[in-house]
Amino acid sequence: MARFHLPPEQLPTAWFNLLPRLDSPLDPPLHPATREPVGPDDLAPLFPMALIQQEMSPEPWIDIPGEVLDILRLWRPTPLVRAERLEAALDTPARIYFKDESGSPAGSHKPNTAVPQAFYNKQEGINRLTTETGAGQWGTALSFATRQFDMECKVYMVRASYDQKPYRKIMMEVWGGEVVASPIDDPDSPGSLGTAITDAVRDAVTRDDSHYSLGSVLNHVLLHQTIIGLEAKEQLRMAGEDLPDVVIAPCGGGSNLGGLSFPFVPDEGVRLVAVEPASCPTLTEGSFEYDFGDSAGMTPLLPMFTLGHDFMPPSIHAGGLRYHGDSPIVSKLVKEGRMEAIAYPQGKVFDAAIQFANIEGKVAAPEAAHAIRVAIDEALACKESGEAKVILFNYCGHGHLDLAAYDDYLHGRLIDA
Repeated sequence: MARFHLPPEQLPTAWFNLLPRLDSPLDPPLHPATREPVGPDDLAPLFPMALIQQEMSPEPWIDIPGEVLDILRLWRPTPLVRAERLEAALDTPARIYFKDESGSPAGSHKPNTAVPQAFYNKQEGINRLTTETGAGQWGTALSFATRQFDMECKVYMVRASYDQKPYRKIMMEVWGGEVVASPIDDPDSPGSLGTAITDAVRDAVTRDDSHYSLGSVLNHVLLHQTIIGLEAKEQLRMAGEDLPDVVIAPCGGGSNLGGLSFPFVPDEGVRLVAVEPASCPTLTEGSFEYDFGDSAGMTPLLPMFTLGHDFMPPSIHAGGLRYHGDSPIVSKLVKEGRMEAIAYPQGKVFDAAIQFANIEGKVAAPEAAHAIRVAIDEALACKESGEAKVILFNYCGHGHLDLAAYDDYLHGRLIDA
């Protein structure tokens, strides 16, 4: 296993903004009541003005505040790893690399945006944030980030994950987060990210001291995550590679997919692949239209691939991918053919996760295992064709708090949804 580390002084100091580089502008979000394009004032009850400006910014690069960089340096830059043992086991001529985001305090890529979101809110005088969380990675990250700025955090955790992953709840509480199961008004429902967003937004708009914070989907969230792909580009050069042939990441709302892939969008010849669960096939079976980001229709309508905001996905273990819609930018890239999308049932995903754990020694989060599945299949295709492609995927988080999922798989209880 070869690991490529950037020195601390090469930590990116600006985020890569894909918006001005798109072939055509995004369609605007629409107000839920008037169906007219929303303006900054419409979003001000939920977000600080700095994030609203980033959501719509025409600037190609946006500087990362020094206070944010100081916290990101706790774990960044993260390593790029060449999976040589996996290559050998698959007997493939492909070269497989993964960006290891599992070493953050929360164990995933999520703090990359949680920290700046907390910073900008604190800067505007907001001392309390509400949010949703699926598998718990985002709620964990925001609880960590708000603690760094002496803020309160209220987390609405999708009930299926709240029951499946109790240690995620405890981790949030270690950092001072208050965690409740969602939906709060229907204790018999397994919940979804859509219902949890409704709970969190409803909470935020009823209190003057609170804003809402989102872990995926919106432009500013994916902007903050581009630090992943910017580092990966430099590390691939360190490894003697020009550009990858294929870039792969799991996709629920789009944050870790966009974070790794967006800096590669302008590079011709690089395939971008989004992988999602077959039980929640937003990009592969959804329709492209305006839809609400939450289940109750409280949020602006976004132009995206969607299964319908009232869609209730099965309680698969990849809780972070159980979302009815997707990022408008990711949706646009898929619609225009610049990005591919593929869906897998969770049985095949866990097959790959077990194989990876036994060969490379790393126990992946169920979300990250989706990318591993595609990387293995791409490498096996190279074995058949004889092509020595460079494969890059996002190892977006470890599975140390997801062991109940592995227990279900190993003992035949996993539903192949």
